Amino acid sequence: MARRAPMSDPYQEALAFLHGRLNYEKVGMPRTTADLRVGRTRRLLHALSDPQADLPIVHVAGTKGKGSCSVMIAAALTASGRKTGLSCSPHLNRLEERFAIDGRPATVDQFIALTEELRPVVAAIDSAGAPPLTFFEITTAMALLHFARQGAQAVVLEVGMGGRLDSTNAIRPRLAVITSISFDHMRLLGDTLGKIATEKAGIIKRRTPLVCGVRGDEARPAIAQVASRRFAPSRFIDVDFVYDYEKPTQPLKAPSAGRVHVKTWRTDWGTLDVPLLGEHQAHNAAICLAALDTLAETGLQVGREAVVHGFRDLTWPARVEVLGRRPWLVVDGAHNAASAEALAETLATCLPIGPRTLVFGTTREKDLTGQLRALLPLFERVIVTKYVENPRAMPPSEVVQEVAAFGRPAPLIAAMPEEALRIAREITPEDGLICVTGSLFLAAEFRALVLA
Repeated sequence: MARRAPMSDPYQEALAFLHGRLNYEKVGMPRTTADLRVGRTRRLLHALSDPQADLPIVHVAGTKGKGSCSVMIAAALTASGRKTGLSCSPHLNRLEERFAIDGRPATVDQFIALTEELRPVVAAIDSAGAPPLTFFEITTAMALLHFARQGAQAVVLEVGMGGRLDSTNAIRPRLAVITSISFDHMRLLGDTLGKIATEKAGIIKRRTPLVCGVRGDEARPAIAQVASRRFAPSRFIDVDFVYDYEKPTQPLKAPSAGRVHVKTWRTDWGTLDVPLLGEHQAHNAAICLAALDTLAETGLQVGREAVVHGFRDLTWPARVEVLGRRPWLVVDGAHNAASAEALAETLATCLPIGPRTLVFGTTREKDLTGQLRALLPLFERVIVTKYVENPRAMPPSEVVQEVAAFGRPAPLIAAMPEEALRIAREITPEDGLICVTGSLFLAAEFRALVLA
């Protein structure tokens, strides 16, 4: 076997190894589910001596809200004094973000060591004749190995896409959580909410508790049916736990998240500040508290004081994140119609009123019409651009055509995020707001520009 040529930077070599794998986040999801095989991840984990086996894992799925709900649960567990691992995807700026413990990404040295340990194991599995392990399969195993090696006392693991066939479904969790169901990835998950819900419900394991925040006459029964077949003790929103959201009082001088009162079958949590902006985050907070009550019944107790502390210190980048003022600058990773609708509601209720500029770029195969229908009525000016570090970006010309179909004046076009940010700042009054959205990839690139 030929030896690898030495490289001067072990970190770049580790990145090159991972980025050399098939990465559906960059090339788009496969055309059929035949390419998705949880068994590959199980084989990889078994070759690593099953690091996930003794980890108390909360497994979180859903069309939207799964990332926010995951970070809320993890923040509360950390504030309760437990070393807590959190794995969410995609990352914003550094791959190590996927392997966070108590809010801190893995160090460069830890990342390099993990990659070097996995190299020969991955090579052995690849040589066995099965399709080569993918980027997400490998990084999922890396996260679980890292959490086990660092002695994590709890882990929150976000599903990548779907549930049943997702790489993260190779684990057996302490608790399954499903946040919401709406249309996304329909080619793989199904063309009805019932079919999508059934795929997401694939994370439900036999006799393992479920907390479900899903509403709707089609999606919710589909999840309940899977839970019943697997004898999974289940808690459903509006039945086993409820919440009331107190909107901020307009007019606002600064962004305000509002408050939420949550009551579960076990605890009246009282009224809490919503940790992130938007009424949809009150929904996620209620799911989080229901999940914590379920964990308490399994022996992982988290009190109200820890929740208050964890929520107070919580940050979740690129989720209605305010990065500047005069004018206000908001970046958000909304990438489908449902998340765009939630963003629109948040802008209307939680941000100061003033002239607004939309900076928009999205991904091929997304519901462009649904996104623009939700967002365009809130903005006087529109700038269309695209992210540059991922080939899945939709060409601005296609977005411009769709904007015109809504009867809006032709938007401005910026070839690069830097240009879009400069134009937005030039044309938006100081008492206004700039909102960058359409894709988490776009939000990440703008965030890096602003924070640089």
